[in-house]
Amino acid sequence: MIQESRMTEIETPPGTGPRHFAFHPDGGRFLYLLGELSGEVVVYAHHGGELEQKQVIAADSVGARGSADIHVAPDGRFLYASNRLQADGIAIFAIDPDEGTLTKVGYQPTARHPRNFVITPNGNYLLVASRDENRIQVFSVDGNNGLLTDTGQDIVVSKPVCLKFAGMK
Repeated sequence: MIQESRMTEIETPPGTGPRHFAFHPDGGRFLYLLGELSGEVVVYAHHGGELEQKQVIAADSVGARGSADIHVAPDGRFLYASNRLQADGIAIFAIDPDEGTLTKVGYQPTARHPRNFVITPNGNYLLVASRDENRIQVFSVDGNNGLLTDTGQDIVVSKPVCLKFAGMK
């Protein structure tokens, strides 16, 4: 567990522009930090309150400098990171269960400006708030490979930028 009394600054690679982070649901052995400016995910191992950098991997392959959100699937097998400004979409990574490192397995294009997204608590769906197209896209999640399929069941709403499920921590 990370304790506030033991917190120190976290070194990130130059130009990262830290935006959001997510802990692995297995008790926090791994921390995943998304760099808005670099478009990279920085993987840290968490040992006794200390963080050790393990990997840096690209989520944004076009250099748009607009990575936005990051989440780990409830079962801890996949990580998702949204990219906006160019090639809008969700980068999909498999998580090594022992090392916590990432392997890119896919990329799902989305509507314009996927600022935020959320995974349903059961892990079956991923909803994307596409601000510039006034809709929330609903994708089904393939539990075997983490890939996404657009269900075509969009929710029309003006400029969505944040999604949450009630009762989530």
